[in-house]
Amino acid sequence: MQAVNILVVDDNLTIAELLAEVIADLGHTVCAIEVTELGAVTAAAQHRPDLMIVDVRLGHGSGVVAVDTIIRSRPVPHIFVSGDIAQVLALRPNAVTLQKPYSEAALITAMERALATAD
Repeated sequence: MQAVNILVVDDNLTIAELLAEVIADLGHTVCAIEVTELGAVTAAAQHRPDLMIVDVRLGHGSGVVAVDTIIRSRPVPHIFVSGDIAQVLALRPNAVTLQKPYSEAALITAMERALATAD
C-alpha cells in the first residue's frame, strides 16, 4: 500500500495518539488528530486527507455526521471505528468498519478496503 495522509478522529486522545503511532510505523502520515465533529470537518477541509479513521461516537458530536458533512464536499475514503459496529452496519451496510478493540492486521485490512473504494 502506498503511503497516505490520514485524519484520525477519536474523542479519546490517548487512543488517537496510539493509533497515530501505529499509522506512522506503517509508513503513513497523520495530518491531524481531532476529537470533535466540528474539528474533524475543519481538519478535513484544511488538510484534504487521503483517508479518515473515525470513531462513530464522539463526546462532542457524531463521527458519522462528520463524515457525511465532509464527503458532501469531496469523497474521502473512511473507516468507522466503534465498540458496536452492528449499529453502523445496520445504517450503512457497505461501510468499512473496525470493531474495537482491533489488531494492527485488522487496521491494515480496513485501510486497504477503504482505499480500494476510492479507485
